[in-house]
Amino acid sequence: MSKLCDKKKIKLMMLLFATVYFTSYISRINFGAVIEGMDGFTKDELSLAPTVAFITYGVGQLVSGVLGDRFNPKYLMCFGLLLTAAMNTLIPFCADTTQMASVWAVNGFAQSFMWPPLVKIMTILFDDDTYRTATVKVNRGSSIGTIAIYVVSFICLNTIGWKGVFAIPAIACLIMVVIWLYALRNVDTSVSKKKRDVEKKDDGMEKKHPFTLFALVAIVIGIVSQGALRDGITTWMPTFVNDNYNLGEAISILTGVILPIFSIICFNITLWLRNNKVRNEILLAGYIFVAGVMASVLLYISLGVQPILSVFLMAVLAGSMHGVNLILVCMVPSYFKNASTASGVLNAFTYIGSAISTYGIAFISKNYGWNITIAIWIGVAALGTVACLIAAKRKKPQW
Repeated sequence: MSKLCDKKKIKLMMLLFATVYFTSYISRINFGAVIEGMDGFTKDELSLAPTVAFITYGVGQLVSGVLGDRFNPKYLMCFGLLLTAAMNTLIPFCADTTQMASVWAVNGFAQSFMWPPLVKIMTILFDDDTYRTATVKVNRGSSIGTIAIYVVSFICLNTIGWKGVFAIPAIACLIMVVIWLYALRNVDTSVSKKKRDVEKKDDGMEKKHPFTLFALVAIVIGIVSQGALRDGITTWMPTFVNDNYNLGEAISILTGVILPIFSIICFNITLWLRNNKVRNEILLAGYIFVAGVMASVLLYISLGVQPILSVFLMAVLAGSMHGVNLILVCMVPSYFKNASTASGVLNAFTYIGSAISTYGIAFISKNYGWNITIAIWIGVAALGTVACLIAAKRKKPQW
């Protein structure tokens, strides 16, 4: 099947995909963004909801990944948006954290119908180089969404209260469904057997990925590591700032805005390095992990000195993990014939790490302090470094 060639259409599609991913993000991470301001509940109690959501999101990745290679991914994403709108609407009416966790678990599953189907759509419409550029722009949408939801959280906590942080994304999801269906009304994103047969004939051979089994296992370890660091820091950074520097809940939440700014910077740096310096993407992921190790070591040494320095180093650590995620979860699936399935499987491992760290950071920081927590971050970043460097050396010859 022919790819999009018109530059204007390509830009419009990229903007649309970034916008839908923006919408999915503000309706997914809003619980973590406002968790510090939800009075009446303990930190441990509230951590249950995002933890189970990470689990259901990870499991859902497997489901949506497989479905995305068999059914029209455009409509799978509509299903996800409608269901997540419903769950965000229900959260303010929950009586306790058990109900919140149940609702947010369903939201995690709904959110899993975003990324794998979107990967499938992009592989259908874009060539390899355009696909890599598109993944960066789409991930920028998630970063801008993170900025937006932290700002919304800050405003709501000082005006209408934390419940507004769920009402606004619910409305945004409903609006996005209308825009999505209208914008793609004339775009063929179907994955019928006939079309797959045509693609196979045009290619002349099945797509072969350049990874040995050993390399894939090492890549999975790297994915789990970056997921634990990226989402653990994103969820608990406001709490970290409030616990160590007593800046107040609202200001601590607002500090979370710096994380997505650094993630955007790291996305651009990663793409530039991939295109100009390090063609072996897995090796590049290992190098970026090294930056994460250095940032976490400096954070450990400087803890308690200056809040600005700590926030900066956490932003560098989280941003570098976004760069690793861009490579391992966004770029690597394009090497597989069933890109949606590959994306779902690989992304599922991200949220194994996310689920472990979301609860684990709350438990360890409360019982053992932030020094021990940061020391564990150093170890996790080092593990990811070693895994990626090993995987880069155990690739197939056709890399």
